[in-house]
Amino acid sequence: MNIFSTHPPRTGAFFASVQRDLRLFLFMLALVCVYRVIFMAALSNFLASGTPVAEILLANFVGLRLSLKTAGWCAAFAFLFASVPVLIFPSREALFSRVRLAIGAIESLLFSVLFLARFPFYRAFHCTFNTQVMAGANDDLHSVFWMMVEEYGLVWRLLVALLLAAALTVALKKLLALRTLPLPRIFRDHPLRFAAAFLPAFAVFFLFVRFGGAFTYGGGVNWESAGITSDAFLNECILDDGQAMYRVRIMEQRMKDGAIAGVEKERVRDFARQAAGHADLASDDLTPYLERTAKGARIAKPRHIFIILGESWARWPELEKYAALGAVPGLESLAAAPNGYESAAFMPNGTFTSSAINGIITGLPEMGVRVNYQPRSLREVYPTALAPQMQRLGYHVDFWYGGVPSWDGMNRLALAQGFDHYYGYPDFHAPKQTTWGTNDDHLFDALYHHLAGEEPTVHVIMTVSNHPPYTIDIESLGFDLAREKELTRQMPDVDDPDQLALEVGHIWYMDKMATEFIKKTEAAYPDSLFILTGDHAVRTNPSNHPTLYEHDSVPLVIYGAGVTKDILPPNAIGGCTNLLPTLIELIAPAGFPYYSILPSMTEGTQTASFNSDVWVTDKAVGSTKNDATEPRPDINVPFDPDTERAKMKQWMPMARTLSWWLATHGTNLNGEEK
Repeated sequence: MNIFSTHPPRTGAFFASVQRDLRLFLFMLALVCVYRVIFMAALSNFLASGTPVAEILLANFVGLRLSLKTAGWCAAFAFLFASVPVLIFPSREALFSRVRLAIGAIESLLFSVLFLARFPFYRAFHCTFNTQVMAGANDDLHSVFWMMVEEYGLVWRLLVALLLAAALTVALKKLLALRTLPLPRIFRDHPLRFAAAFLPAFAVFFLFVRFGGAFTYGGGVNWESAGITSDAFLNECILDDGQAMYRVRIMEQRMKDGAIAGVEKERVRDFARQAAGHADLASDDLTPYLERTAKGARIAKPRHIFIILGESWARWPELEKYAALGAVPGLESLAAAPNGYESAAFMPNGTFTSSAINGIITGLPEMGVRVNYQPRSLREVYPTALAPQMQRLGYHVDFWYGGVPSWDGMNRLALAQGFDHYYGYPDFHAPKQTTWGTNDDHLFDALYHHLAGEEPTVHVIMTVSNHPPYTIDIESLGFDLAREKELTRQMPDVDDPDQLALEVGHIWYMDKMATEFIKKTEAAYPDSLFILTGDHAVRTNPSNHPTLYEHDSVPLVIYGAGVTKDILPPNAIGGCTNLLPTLIELIAPAGFPYYSILPSMTEGTQTASFNSDVWVTDKAVGSTKNDATEPRPDINVPFDPDTERAKMKQWMPMARTLSWWLATHGTNLNGEEK
């Protein structure tokens, strides 16, 4: 069929339909740009003080160019499902006009929902939609849903989005109903002439939109290079919600492909020889490259070992400038005790809970692969896994979680990687008190009563209470919320002081429950060892513009029988996946073989630690996303940025590459990804 037939209504109907597509394009472009401006204005307190107006204007201009792509995608659906069919069925133009309006209505609703969701997401993560979206999608969806209802106003936000979408649809309907320009006489009886003019014009328009206001990739704008201002908030605002979700998709794909900062798969053999000092080893099996030998116990072998991962347990409350908040008196008392040690240079394994738990269970540094969803993780035990190595030292290994055992597949992962038991709140018959599970007092109480008569055991404990929705009655437990609100209202650059006070109260509650458990357990079982850290730090920030250290660092406190202030080097550098080798070097006999990608913190040889986004050294903190470096606020000493970045590059590529290889290929260095 010749779609450009000589029947005049065919090209005339198509020309009118394309004009309506163009109106939809302009409508969606205006919508995302207006939403950008509203978001900037509403959260302007996240804008760095003194930011020039020129930068704000620049952000909106670059955002406009980037949003050409988003609006282009929106119009493309209308073109494909409304205008192109009109060429074939010109008599059904009215039907396809309704299709176009329906497409515009759906798009208006989608962008309204994303616009309203963007506010709580940015407040929580200081970022427009990122990989946290996929973490949430793989999370316990029931709990995520109720958290969004109770903490983030899902119901009212959806209602507002529906009202916005309805109003926008009415406006769009009126816009589309306006008269269109008639087909110029020169084309009316010459469809081929029309095609010869339309197709080049369409191609030019397509390129201009595709490249973000330019005709070449180099001259255009894309989400990766759009952040050209000096302000992090403005750079995030440049991305409209469509581009932000596109970023999520691309980053997820890159993670699956191993294309993430620090993974250099072509160097896997070189890194294998570097990891544990086996420079002369020649093997196609990765396992022997990771073998280390314990130098001899530094403390008497504990009866019980407790690794406590505190939900969102950041280190910033311990900084001197936040001391008045009194958020972690228990942790500070344990660190200050004669048998307590603390490092201020400790990093979580990632920016969400499952990353930390993955690292503890498997010993694999975070590298952009969700280890808990890798088929290999359920059929093979990684040589670096915690449970088998501690079992060789005579321990049972159990996991205790205040939530649902099946959350994020963690019970399957732990048991597949050799844990003896995995307990969630239904297993110890605790009441369900929040959408995530039970409160920390029930978790620690159940564990304490379980210890009676128990064989020597390593207990990995994941708390849940310091997590939205923040619903614990902390005042009835002794927290002075009114006083805390007075303090947070005096703090500069805080988005919602009263909310921050409530969140600090939940940190205080977690700290209180953990400390009371430790003191009670120590009294009953004095030969116990306790390791306290956080799963991640992001979510509760002390200001709208936290330092990298405040945003990402977590505490590390080692407490118990035989611990001294010099049991590790001062402020030894490490992270979650350093804990197993450190623990083995503390308690294992000389000559005990074990396997680890990263060294023990007792050696003091590691010069940098890192999570997915941020790294720390003995002097500085930096971002893996760019070359930003900041002084550590706990010491604030001069440093050379290039020197500190070199320390990070000595460790991060090796650790991430070997971790990625184990997760995707196994131990065979000649193997293929499966």
